[in-house]
Amino acid sequence: MPTNVTTGLCVVAFVVVVLVTFLMNAIRVVNEYQRLVVFRLGRCIGIKGPGLVLLIPVIDRAVKADLREQVREVPHQVSITKDNAPISIDFLWYFKVMDPTLSVVGVGNFELSAAGMATTTLRSVIGGIPLDEVLSQREHINMTLRTKLDEVTERWGVKVTNVEIREIIPPKDVQDAMNKQMSAERIRRAVVTESTGTRESAINVAEGEKQSAILKAEGSKQAAILESEGQKQAQVLKAEGFSVALEKIFAAAKTIDQKTMTLQYFETLKNIGQGASTKFIFPMEFTSMLENFVKGKEK
Repeated sequence: MPTNVTTGLCVVAFVVVVLVTFLMNAIRVVNEYQRLVVFRLGRCIGIKGPGLVLLIPVIDRAVKADLREQVREVPHQVSITKDNAPISIDFLWYFKVMDPTLSVVGVGNFELSAAGMATTTLRSVIGGIPLDEVLSQREHINMTLRTKLDEVTERWGVKVTNVEIREIIPPKDVQDAMNKQMSAERIRRAVVTESTGTRESAINVAEGEKQSAILKAEGSKQAAILESEGQKQAQVLKAEGFSVALEKIFAAAKTIDQKTMTLQYFETLKNIGQGASTKFIFPMEFTSMLENFVKGKEK
């Protein structure tokens, strides 16, 4: 192959490589959740994207900014509470880039800066709270951290959306005391529950006895009423029968004459005479009755 042809092929290959490199550096595809902060000869000319973006190689330099909400972990940090108790805390913080230009121009590495700020802010917040409140006021600490971090990151074009404390590890002696306290609380609840059950059982038994006594008294009352009603009706019927008998006796007595009465007296005296007694009793009316009897015979 001639030398000129070889040289020409090398030149064409070099041009193709340069052209491909130029196009690769000039053409960028930016996703919907990303933006390119473009610097031209060191000066920021604005934001480009999303979609197809053309850059001037060598002259333009682009820095990507992610607009999605991000989460970062702050590892365990030892902080001293207001009552001088060391505790270990780790938490998560959520942020979102609101201004890509400020997030690139305003700070060298806003994530590292925000993480350092979160650590110092955590120690500052924990240092003003006693240990008991640290364990019980997580929501308050989360809100305080979020507010203070957001005040700092706002000038970097970053919004801190949330801060969540994930774990709080108190000292070992405090953990032992908490375990004892929880055990005592469980025992107290068990005793309270048992005493409440005993009381309710006693109340139920007393209530049952009360209802039983009431029902028994009510039954005795009804029985006494029925018995008195029965006695009343029996007495009424007895009185009515006695009245009817008296009426019949009175009616029969009206039909008896003096002779019949005299014979009845004689019969009674006869019965008396048959007894073992040696005494004889004659009523004062015996003579007059005898006279009436004799007169009746003479007639």
